[in-house]
Amino acid sequence: MTATGHEIRDYPFGPVDRLDLDPALVEICGEHPVLRVRLPFGGDGWLVTRYADVRAVLSDPRFSRSAAAGDHVPRTVAVAPPPTSIMGMDPPDHTRLRRRVMRAFTVRSIDALRPRIAEIVNDLVDTMTEGDGPADLAAVLTWPLPITVICEMLGVPRADQDRFTEWVDGLLILDDPERSADARRQLGDYLAVLIAQRRAEPTDDLLGELAADSGKDPLSEEELVGLGVSLLSAGQEATANQIGNFVYTLLTRPALWRELVADPSIVPRAVEELSRFIPISATAGFTRVATEDLELGGQLIRAGDAVVAELGMANRDSAVFDRPEEIDFHREQIPHVTFGYGIHHCLGAQLARVELRVVLETLVTRLPGLRLAVPADQLAWRTERLIRGVAALPVRW
Repeated sequence: MTATGHEIRDYPFGPVDRLDLDPALVEICGEHPVLRVRLPFGGDGWLVTRYADVRAVLSDPRFSRSAAAGDHVPRTVAVAPPPTSIMGMDPPDHTRLRRRVMRAFTVRSIDALRPRIAEIVNDLVDTMTEGDGPADLAAVLTWPLPITVICEMLGVPRADQDRFTEWVDGLLILDDPERSADARRQLGDYLAVLIAQRRAEPTDDLLGELAADSGKDPLSEEELVGLGVSLLSAGQEATANQIGNFVYTLLTRPALWRELVADPSIVPRAVEELSRFIPISATAGFTRVATEDLELGGQLIRAGDAVVAELGMANRDSAVFDRPEEIDFHREQIPHVTFGYGIHHCLGAQLARVELRVVLETLVTRLPGLRLAVPADQLAWRTERLIRGVAALPVRW
């Protein structure tokens, strides 16, 4: 095992540029795959970028999420998940909460939602194509779809969906702790009222089922609110941005778009490859804290050290992916870590996959002539947020 002997660098190393990996990140971490860095909030930590090491951090119980709960821990986000959030828990608490909600996110359960998702997508495309164009695909399709789906699953009134979008957007901002904390509070307060209503008058939606759970170990209000916040933020922000990112990537690489138009049956594989290739997060993910001394990639990690994993870099590891800088819809294996790995693997991964598949299948069949309405370099991008995405995506068809 070796100790770090190089200068500690501020991370991120440079500003986010659309969907490109930071060249400094690629260069520095190519030489130092386990690198000591100064994180934006809370102090120093280890940045991990190699695929094998990233999977180790995500799955080894010695890298604790609960030990990283709280704003005293080095991190990349303005406000850390609270201890009551499933994202800030270790087993057995994490296992207990995840078991309660995971039945709604099984492959079978999500596949049963596919007809409704397809109906929503087709209605949104109908709205987008009512005029002659151009239309903002981001505003008309990518943002309304995920919030509609997750709110219907939870049982959130349609009239409140715009408020949810605003709260989730504020929750995941990178550089404004006050706004992020305020958004979490407002979202939590709203969900607490909704949960109280479900307990008084049970419903058959997901939130109603969880609130009415009368087993030996019922969920507390704090736990229910935390689950609601986690499901809404993951089900909205990441998927909405990724839909826009996928379409942007395909329309700026017309050969790939034509490939899907010619053979929509490869859309599921295309979704996996685009998930691998596109670095959805603007920075490394949530912090974990080592609970004992251990070795990672030849580097000594001390008990109490903070560790963050760069999933975008791991997905371009040439030791795992042949020609990692190319988009290839015919790869035999695409074991990307975009949805995480281990016990914290994204609960809504299958829901995101189905939404992405339905969107692409619908667009390539209904709008095969889809194209950008402005030059790609004129598109505006959302900045200072955890999730990358276009601010607007004007298209013609």
